[in-house]
Amino acid sequence: MNNFEQQKAKFRTQPGFIAALDQSGGSTPKALKLYGIPESAYSGDAAMMDLIHAMRTRIITSPSFNGDRILAAILFEDTMDRDIQGRPTAQYLWEVKKVVPVLKVDRGLEAESNGVQLMKSMPDLDKLLRRAKAKGIFGTKMRSVIKQANPAGIRAVVDQQFEVARQIIAAGLVPIVEPEVDIHCPDKAAAEDLLKAAIIARLDELPPGQLVMLKLTLPSKDNLYTECIAHPRVLKVVALSGGYSRDEANARLARQHDMVASFSRALTEGLTAQQSDAEFDAALDGAIESIFQASKT
Repeated sequence: MNNFEQQKAKFRTQPGFIAALDQSGGSTPKALKLYGIPESAYSGDAAMMDLIHAMRTRIITSPSFNGDRILAAILFEDTMDRDIQGRPTAQYLWEVKKVVPVLKVDRGLEAESNGVQLMKSMPDLDKLLRRAKAKGIFGTKMRSVIKQANPAGIRAVVDQQFEVARQIIAAGLVPIVEPEVDIHCPDKAAAEDLLKAAIIARLDELPPGQLVMLKLTLPSKDNLYTECIAHPRVLKVVALSGGYSRDEANARLARQHDMVASFSRALTEGLTAQQSDAEFDAALDGAIESIFQASKT
């Protein structure tokens, strides 16, 4: 089997979760602040990206971060273009850690309209996908946000996600479709019902052999997405933590059968630049183990 087929088999057969290490330029200052590095400690985007890469490198090279409990890691484009211990990041992840590399490809969100935020247009997506494929990336991730239970808005989000997903599949990659429902949505359960119906309709339209993954907010109604998990066009359904604390996210995830985590902030909660390597590794190991156990249900 080539790498792509091995990676697909890993998603199908192995327990574990996805580590979301894809904070973008907009969310990086907040991520660094939580990690114990205030904005006053650096100046300019280049210094900021160097610091976040150092943080991601520390996580990825930690002994506790490996393919035994982690299926994949989602990378920001800047991370894909850098090295870890002398190897390109995607190559290091797969060859050294047996963790599948995935790339965040969206360019951020449009202003809210019809109760949702669509993705900004991605005119250079084909070029980025070719580059990602050449670097050994397996799949992609792209995020939209649903803030209201608005049928037209939710339909627009799902239509856009699947339109771009087809482009990604055509490039030989597996897309993670992420229509996040804001955990503060006033009628979250109704929004999730609308979202599920729209997703199923689009999945049914995919030709045989075409696969997507879904990254969805932990639902208000337990096991709402069972039908999506069982769908023949779905490789994996993963959950985002959405602002819940790690304990709360894990508790909610443990109630969802066959849904696994794809946590970002909940994964790095409690990690700081000031910790010794032993303290850092112990904290990361505890976080990984708790998320791994919640993902096994």
